[in-house]
This record gives sequence, structure tokens and C-alpha cells, in this order.
Amino acid sequence: MHDATAAERPLWLRILQHPLVRLVLIGGPMFLMMALTSFFTAKVPGEPLKAIAIVIVWVALGIAVYVGLVRLIERRRPAELSLARSGRELGIGLAVGAGLYTACVLILMVAGIYRIDGLNPVSYMLPAVAMALSSGFLEELVFRAVLFRVVEEWLGSWVSLAVSSLVFGFVHLINPAATVLGAVFISVEAGLLLAAAYMLTRRLWMSIGFHFAWNYTQSGIFSGIVSGGDTDPGLVKPVIDGPVLLTGGTFGLEASLTAFVLCTATGIVLLVLAIRRGHLMRPFGRKPA
Repeated sequence: MHDATAAERPLWLRILQHPLVRLVLIGGPMFLMMALTSFFTAKVPGEPLKAIAIVIVWVALGIAVYVGLVRLIERRRPAELSLARSGRELGIGLAVGAGLYTACVLILMVAGIYRIDGLNPVSYMLPAVAMALSSGFLEELVFRAVLFRVVEEWLGSWVSLAVSSLVFGFVHLINPAATVLGAVFISVEAGLLLAAAYMLTRRLWMSIGFHFAWNYTQSGIFSGIVSGGDTDPGLVKPVIDGPVLLTGGTFGLEASLTAFVLCTATGIVLLVLAIRRGHLMRPFGRKPA
């Protein structure tokens, strides 16, 4: 798409490649597939293996559809899904995502707010896999690969960071026990962290790792509420008693001041690294001199 100038492209292709059109034509199917994944996994409650299988099929289909639409509309190979360094970046994302959530829990334990009252059977760790796979892959395709990337090419990194973070955070208000404060916290901490991971690497793997690991560690290990939605118990039987500002209340730990500080700080570090590498983009795809 970027190889040809606007003057060299026919009118119909220029229309097709307009950012607003791409947001609809590429983002629309991705969002629909994300919704359909949730719909079909909800049809198999109590059957985690079936749910995992359903999510794997939809993730594979989602990636294939995304690649096909990008090649058809944008006339390029999707470098954001390049397998180069994918293992390393995914591994870093998984380690940091799990580490951030565990660090939040440890802080609450030291403060006497979080106590482990025993362990559930290991099988309790299985149901969270489907949820974490779906959010890690499909949400990153929607919010980083489409929304952040397209708006960034159009209006620059700073506007895209603000827009994608707000949309990502407030979409979580759909969840049953969601709160406005939780949505605001997610907009800042997760919106910044995940977008900065993409900016730093210009690939999705690190943000996928962050997203998957945080959600899985939260639900599958520490039995936490995930963004006002998933409440299935995991491995740990927790007893949590403390102010909502520190525990996140019914929304989950991501609505806590603890997670806000740790995740936002990590996001700022990644953002600074991305800027130092010259990955900041000005409006209309221009990089700073």
C-alpha cells in the first residue's frame, strides 16, 4: 500500500485504503469474530476442552481473515504478524504479564489485604485458557493490529494511543460487573502498555503475550475477576479484604491503584524505548526527522 503514491493509485483503491474504510472493512470482521468466539464458548459451560478447541479454531480463522484482508485491501504482507523474533517477543510478554499480576498480588499480601486460604485442584486452571487465548489473540488483532495501527498511520502515534486506549478501556463496560473507574484504569494502564509493546516491536507478539498472561494469571491461578467479566475460580482460594481502590472490587485487580501504578510505569518504559528507537509516527505515516 505504501509503495505507490496516492497519484499512482486508482480512485477506487484510494477509497478502499482510506483509514475510515479500512477500520470498517478490516476491523468490522475482526470484532465480529471476537464476539462470535465469546458466543460459541458460552454454549459449552463446564467443558473447558471444547471451549479451548473452539477458541483455537476462531483464532486461526481470525488470523487468516486478517492476513487475507490486509493483502487484499492494503496490498502488503502483514509484517505485524511476522514470525521473526516472535518466540522471543511472545516469551517476554508472557513473563512480564504474569510477573506484573503476581507482583500486584504480592503487594496486597504484604499489606494484609490478600490471603491464600488453600488451593483448588489443578483442573481448575484449565477453564481460563480459552478466555485468555481469545482475549490475547483476537482482542489484539482488533485493538492493536487494526484500530491502533490504522489510526496511527492516519493521525500519528499520540492520537492513536489516546483513541485506541479509550476505546479498549470503555469496551469493557459491556462486561456484567464492569465499572466506569475500571474502564478508565484499563484505558490508561493496559491501553498504554499494550500499544507501547506494539510500537516498540512493530509486531503483535509481545502485546499478545502481555494480554494472555495477565488474564490467565489473574483467573486461572489467582481466581481473580477479569475486567468485570470472568469469575471462574482458579488454582488459589483467595480471601481478599481491603479498600476497593487497592483491590479493584467487582471489576478485578486491573481497576486497582496497585495495578495502575505498576502497569502504567511498565508501559511508560516501553513507550520511551519505542521513541528512542525512532518508532514514533507523525500524522499520515511520517516518521520524525
